[in-house]
Amino acid sequence: MEIKEIVSYFLSSESNILEVSFRTIDDEDDVLRTDNIDYSVTEEYGFVLESDTFGFYDSEFDEEELFEEESKIELDEDELISFLNEYYEINPKSLPKAELY
Repeated sequence: MEIKEIVSYFLSSESNILEVSFRTIDDEDDVLRTDNIDYSVTEEYGFVLESDTFGFYDSEFDEEELFEEESKIELDEDELISFLNEYYEINPKSLPKAELY
């Protein structure tokens, strides 16, 4: 099993949950897999997925800035794919089932 592409992702700064939708190399184009992973797990695996320009853990925002950043936190998609490949290799039972969309 290997991740072919990331279709979408969303990282919630409130809950620290990464929601990611993707396809594996074995999946057809009409199939999608979606998972919710605690973002702290990425750090346990040694990955830093956030782009260098974003640091919601390190700085304080007023409510308006926080809302703007909440809408889309940019992640390094190559690193995200690498993390997911390693995560599902170690935890194969955690791989979400393929669903038609």
